[in-house]
Amino acid sequence: MKYVVLISYFFLFSCSAQQKNIEVEKWKTHTANVEIIRDDFGVPHIYGKTDADAVFGLLYAQCEDDFNRVEQNYIWATGRLAEVDGEDALYSDLRAKLFMTEEEAKANYEKSPPWLKELCDAFANGVNYYLYTHPEVTPRLLTHFEPWMPMYFSEGSIGGDIERISTKKIAAFYESDMELPEAEILQMKKEKEIEEPQGSNGIAISGKLTQSGNPLLLINPHTSFYFRGEVHVVSEEGLNAYGAVTWGQFFVYQGFNEKTGWMHTSTYTDVMDEFKETIVKNDDHLFYQYGEELRPIESCEIMLKYLDGDELKEKKYPVYRTHHGPITHVADGQWTASAMMWEPVKALEQSFIRTKQKGYKGFHDMMDIRTNSSNNTVYADAEGNIAYFHGNFVPKRDVQFNYAEPVDGSNPNTDWQGLHTVDENILVLNPENGWIQNCNSTPYTSAMEFSPKKEDYPYYMSRDQENFRGVHAIELLKDRKGYTIDSLIQLAHDPFLPAFQALIPGLVKAYNSHDDKNPKLKEPISILKNWDYTTGENQVAMTLAHYYGTAMGKKAKHPEGISDMERMIYFGTHAEESLKIFEEVIEDLTTDFGTWEIPWGEVNRYQRTMGDIVQHFNDSKPSIPIGFASGRWGALAAYGARYTTEGAKKIYGTRGNSFVAVVEFGDKVKAKSILAGGQSGDPSSPHFNDQIERYKNIDWKDVPFYYEDVVKRAKEKYVPGKRD
Repeated sequence: MKYVVLISYFFLFSCSAQQKNIEVEKWKTHTANVEIIRDDFGVPHIYGKTDADAVFGLLYAQCEDDFNRVEQNYIWATGRLAEVDGEDALYSDLRAKLFMTEEEAKANYEKSPPWLKELCDAFANGVNYYLYTHPEVTPRLLTHFEPWMPMYFSEGSIGGDIERISTKKIAAFYESDMELPEAEILQMKKEKEIEEPQGSNGIAISGKLTQSGNPLLLINPHTSFYFRGEVHVVSEEGLNAYGAVTWGQFFVYQGFNEKTGWMHTSTYTDVMDEFKETIVKNDDHLFYQYGEELRPIESCEIMLKYLDGDELKEKKYPVYRTHHGPITHVADGQWTASAMMWEPVKALEQSFIRTKQKGYKGFHDMMDIRTNSSNNTVYADAEGNIAYFHGNFVPKRDVQFNYAEPVDGSNPNTDWQGLHTVDENILVLNPENGWIQNCNSTPYTSAMEFSPKKEDYPYYMSRDQENFRGVHAIELLKDRKGYTIDSLIQLAHDPFLPAFQALIPGLVKAYNSHDDKNPKLKEPISILKNWDYTTGENQVAMTLAHYYGTAMGKKAKHPEGISDMERMIYFGTHAEESLKIFEEVIEDLTTDFGTWEIPWGEVNRYQRTMGDIVQHFNDSKPSIPIGFASGRWGALAAYGARYTTEGAKKIYGTRGNSFVAVVEFGDKVKAKSILAGGQSGDPSSPHFNDQIERYKNIDWKDVPFYYEDVVKRAKEKYVPGKRD
């Protein structure tokens, strides 16, 4: 028996070694066709013979810069977070598995067109070769990457559709078959109200308004800092894309090639719906009502692993699906299915095809794949076109139903009726005013009077909701011309904050309306009264306004169902609680900092001392002042902060302007860009924080796009696995 065991062991060892040799040969085939050039800011310019070679090099370079984030994205996306973070992450993992199991991911990979399978293979090969050549790297969980993994992570948005599915509601369904208590739902809404705004800015300028006669595009995503790296990826098969890549993906998500540029902003288009199902139990089998028929509920069991101390445990969950989607929660006492875009193969195809388009027609045709579900797209090209696509995946619906609430899934008339084409969606092309803007704001002001008209579209196409960034952008753009790359960069950093123009005069008026004025408030009120509502490092008024506006958002009463912008306008005209809350702000500032008279840069900081995904801030550690402000107040150059951190009373930037670029399209493409911090996630790298002074001083770097320019800026040239 001992000999049988030994023979089996050596057979398995031999097979494993043989498999590894096969993999190594695949890797060497790629490395022979890949060159990586690192420029003076550490940005990798990857050159491959084929698209697959380029993808191999791209993933290898990403892992060099921040393997931690590459791995984390796939731990989360594939539903294995609880294996490293413990039981609290189980419902995040279950949410991922509700929409696609590992078996389904593998099936999607197998049905992919050959060219896409090659890219998925190259993705896995690039990461695995990095791990093979870096034995000192210890993954938290994923020691081998598989080509089906990108099926889970096919779009790249900062807040993808699946994250809108509440894990708290999933937990309530699985733990009690109940709805969340109303008090908890209200608390979730309140927390959502006071969150730092997510989203982005996109601005396209026609050549008729620029000095050069060439179109300009502002690419200004507002993400978590370090959410994307800056890359340039080139192949001999027509790929030549520059921009931001979400860690672990094989396509440039926000960026440009020589002929076209694309910028995504989070959309208000209704792309997800909830269907209340009528459940019937017959002979221990579950059915759901659909019209006159009873349909069987699809069900299976999913086993999830979770870390408990040092031990890996398992938990089994039943999963239920109707044709609308998986059952995710209870609404109005009924099991409810969540429907959203889930076409991973098509989504990956669209995401990669987008990077290779050479003009408007090709870009428009690519958009008609219709899987870019969570975003709007602002566009410009070398043909002179500027365009705006509001949403992309938009299901057709019967407008007699209110899809903002869960609808009756037993009524066939509530079903989605196919998808709207790109031309049926809200679309702006070359408006006469010469510019387009979207700042996660209403599309009906995207091009002034040349904007789309709300009445021309079904109600579910978009909310008609403005924000202060949109208001700010319009004021800056109208009646202006002579744009250059540098002047558009300056416009994108305009320091004026329209929220405070709406909010602060009401506070000043409330103070002056009292005969018995509080003497402690006299000087700070005077500073605010004489303020021009601009942000800057030395602005004491900015500190006062930021803390006051934040406190009003948390504490002041307001009508239900209004937007954040509407709340600030309301507070500016209904100032009953303003003096009390402002006095509390003055007291809190004095307690925390010894004085209320503190310049904005003293309290608004940038700190990056570690490569951890979640930064831990500390007032005693080095940091630098930042004069930018939150997008909540209308700052286009958004700088959002985390407020509750142990060991820190100051506020430290965590999201907003991260990768940003301005691109000019002409005979040759020109661009400037900047990153918050730097390209590398390694604190020992010279490129960990080497862009932050430029970032704060609005001194963006020139982008070397053409090979001859890349070579001039080159600091390293190597093939994967042979870096000095």
